[in-house]
Amino acid sequence: MDFALPDELIRLLGDLDTFVEREILPLQAQDDNERFFDHRREYARTDFENGGVPRPEWEELLGEMFRRADAAGWLRYGLPEEAGGSGGTNLDMAVIREHLAHRGLGLHNDLQNEASIVGNFPFVHMMLEYGTPEQKEEFLEPMLAREKRIGFGLTEPDHGSDATWMETAAVRDGGDWVINGAKRFNSGMHSATHDVVFARTSGKSGDARGITAFFVPTDAPGFSVDFHWWTLNMPTDHAEVTITDVRVPDSAIFGAEGEGLAVAQTFVHENRIRQAASGVGAGQYCVDRSVEYARERLTFGRPLATRQAIQWPLVELQTEAELLRGLVRKTAWELDRIPHFQLSDKVSMCNYRANRFVCDAADRAMQVHGGLGYTRHTPFEHIYRHHRRYRITEGSEEIQMRKVAGYLFGFAGPNKANG
Repeated sequence: MDFALPDELIRLLGDLDTFVEREILPLQAQDDNERFFDHRREYARTDFENGGVPRPEWEELLGEMFRRADAAGWLRYGLPEEAGGSGGTNLDMAVIREHLAHRGLGLHNDLQNEASIVGNFPFVHMMLEYGTPEQKEEFLEPMLAREKRIGFGLTEPDHGSDATWMETAAVRDGGDWVINGAKRFNSGMHSATHDVVFARTSGKSGDARGITAFFVPTDAPGFSVDFHWWTLNMPTDHAEVTITDVRVPDSAIFGAEGEGLAVAQTFVHENRIRQAASGVGAGQYCVDRSVEYARERLTFGRPLATRQAIQWPLVELQTEAELLRGLVRKTAWELDRIPHFQLSDKVSMCNYRANRFVCDAADRAMQVHGGLGYTRHTPFEHIYRHHRRYRITEGSEEIQMRKVAGYLFGFAGPNKANG
């Protein structure tokens, strides 16, 4: 057993840091762009007078970051060659995501909306797996160039994790489908040109089969973005959407008719292991900053680091980081070699424990830093607010634990009991 990272991957991390230092940090430093990352960050980013959505200036800065990263060959690193990428492995992406998050807040890897110089792009992976040739032609490159933006409409006002009970429905009408329903926390709708809407097309409530995904233009008659939910982490891009007699052609189906949940599962599966890696990196950043502060801060004439009340909680967190880092990297390595469905329980383990870890680490960093830790002049509240949502979205930690239990007791997965 060799736990050392490949030499090529280590060199890649060094090259990535060089790119950040040469291209991204100067961009962050110019024209008071630091306002998006220092204590002013939430207000600089959020258009409070326009429903709490991102300010155009903030998204323009992100767009310039994306352009520079794409021109340098970094943005699409984790995508296959057919999408202009380098075919980065799951292990590569896990290590990179941890590395970038460990650098702390910055334009290189922003937490608020998963914007990074090395893109995650779950929709691209979905498109490559499920898209028709016509859909790939219409959406693939325009998505990467940010000319077309696609939202994700799965959750509903009365249905979140219980997606098989969704009430949005689509019925055939000649060669078209007519969709009616509502979506909640529909991501990306402040700028989306299209929304992937999941609707029941056959079967009954509770059936996994019979749900279909549709590409719906956001300017279609009957498609209404009613408002955006203000969230713990602002700005928001999570909308309430009403769909009334929206008509789309049969060619709008994404994936197979009645198999939409497979499309949705691809979206969350692509995100979960990489979110876990980011959680390890951001949590390690909080631990490192706390250790550094405790060694420098004098209380009652001695460094704060000499107090067991400070040492032991950080020891617990450092131990958790080491355990999680090993599990995340092992699982990512296995994802490159084993069919994903055989590892769903391991991915869920990584995700829910890493999400919990980074929240604990950010909270402890606030405590170690005392009053300063509670201010927005330190980054810990921002880290906490961002990662707290992942204990709910992409599958709540209770759903993740349910997945692990299903595999453990043989109710689901490769060891499912007969009958």
